[in-house]
Amino acid sequence: MKPPLRIAILECDTPLTRTKSKYGGYGGVFKSLLEAGADALGQPDLVSSKKGLDITKYDVVNEERYPTLGNIDAVLISGSRHNSFENVPWIVKLVEFIRHLLEEQDRIRVIGVCFGHQIVGRAMGVRVDRSDRGWETSVTPVNLTKKGKDLFKLDKLMIHQMHKDMVYDYPPGVEELGYTERCAVQGMYRKGRVITVQGHPEFTRDIVTELLETRHNQGIFDDKAFEEAMSRVANRHDGVAVASAFLRFLLED
Repeated sequence: MKPPLRIAILECDTPLTRTKSKYGGYGGVFKSLLEAGADALGQPDLVSSKKGLDITKYDVVNEERYPTLGNIDAVLISGSRHNSFENVPWIVKLVEFIRHLLEEQDRIRVIGVCFGHQIVGRAMGVRVDRSDRGWETSVTPVNLTKKGKDLFKLDKLMIHQMHKDMVYDYPPGVEELGYTERCAVQGMYRKGRVITVQGHPEFTRDIVTELLETRHNQGIFDDKAFEEAMSRVANRHDGVAVASAFLRFLLED
């Protein structure tokens, strides 16, 4: 794929107050991430934060709005507080849209993040459900497979997590990227078609702090879980490296 890379961000949720004020929406969060990932590639004549990215945003929850396929090269499915396994109309529509892309649109590539990773798994026919091992939160080490190391250019991935649902099995024909003790399916890859991560490369310390504080106040996280997650929230993480991997995936022949 040659630049400009026309990437449609499918926004599957609305950020909390501070994050929304800074970025506008999750499309803005991902735009910032992808621009940083482009600069980190070190190929400014090809793609950078100033050149080679054409990013559009679509609210698939409230507006159920989707891109015209002829105008894009890839979709990126964002995270969400919603459950990927539910059969509410907008989620069913999203699953069918991704299934259509994967089965009938060889040209358009798919990137999935957290909820988006799970939507890809569901669209490919594997079980997506509540984890029986509880939440993964804050900066978490992910063990990488050989393919994961090759794609992310890392020996181990440090990435923000914020999920209690997961993909239980790998779909046929995808390569495994990583695993943790609590979640065996941390990423999927099929050359020229799809790349996903269960973690949140787009999340920052500030974004995750706001999420943890809000969910602690709501009683979702008890004091112990909140304090443990907060102890790791400022740790170094590899979000930009993951974004660079996403862009290499789009650029590969």
